[in-house]
Amino acid sequence: MAIDRAPPQFYALFVHKLAIGVLGASGYAGRELCELVARHPSARLAFASANERVGASARFGGTEHTFVAAEDARLGDAALVFSALPHGASAQWVSAAHAAGAKVVDLSADLRPGSSAACVPYGLTEHARELVRDAEIVANPGCYPTVTLLALLPLIARGLVAPGATITVNAASGVTGAGFSPRRELMFAEVAEDFRPYAIGNTHRHLAEMRAVLAELGCDADLIFTPHLLPVARGILATITVPVAEPIEDVLAPWREHYAGEPFIEVSAEIPALRDVVHRNVVRITATVAAGVRTPTIIVVAAIDNLVKGAAGQAVQNANLLLGLDETMGLPA
Repeated sequence: MAIDRAPPQFYALFVHKLAIGVLGASGYAGRELCELVARHPSARLAFASANERVGASARFGGTEHTFVAAEDARLGDAALVFSALPHGASAQWVSAAHAAGAKVVDLSADLRPGSSAACVPYGLTEHARELVRDAEIVANPGCYPTVTLLALLPLIARGLVAPGATITVNAASGVTGAGFSPRRELMFAEVAEDFRPYAIGNTHRHLAEMRAVLAELGCDADLIFTPHLLPVARGILATITVPVAEPIEDVLAPWREHYAGEPFIEVSAEIPALRDVVHRNVVRITATVAAGVRTPTIIVVAAIDNLVKGAAGQAVQNANLLLGLDETMGLPA
């Protein structure tokens, strides 16, 4: 519906919504953001930039929007700007949007812990809610760090990780986690009916982010992280092995206590599956005691949608806090 043809009551509703801009709107996370913003009860999509698709149109929330160049985006008109631009290109636009008067949520790695420019609150919302609420700029976590850190936080907070332990994370993601750029190895014919690891040797770029957060929390554990590519579009399932300092009688108690009342964290006795979390802004977690080992060990399994809780949904969760809105507003639970 075009604004100039809308009935008066629609126009009044439109102008009282907060203007939100999305930079890098043509990628998977950017498009997810645009859809969430367009359907948000207190927000409207002010602009969506996509340099390679300038002038092209897309429908978000049932309304057609035309992509603009980042240089033509009216940053000063937005109450908040999401930057879903590529790593290395985002930081300068974050600064420009903030200088224009907007609050900013950056979905790139440019300002996250472990980067040379890390200087803003890290938007792992359930962990840093009050820091986010008072911020002007927030670094949105990566998808693998989100599922891994939220799974580990209750053990770390209670000092239950064994000193000097090696935490092993095996996580598998849908192909949207690799980005929107066309690559032969991500074509359907190459991925379907296959399953494989990548970045083996503990070299994945998200490791710096996870290690930095663990260090900030005072956890001296080593981290071995091996990502895998699933032949599905979206979702992450992580299996995490954690040596613990002492046996835990009620294995789920740390998570139930730590996340009591959290709207987007589900602690379950059942093993999570991707179908439990796709298209939802939740992390679903279970834990069990490993049998037949000499060192007390917990196996944690956690699942998220990499484009929602692992990217756009968590970004909107952070944006709601930055704008003084209810944290759950506009998010699929």
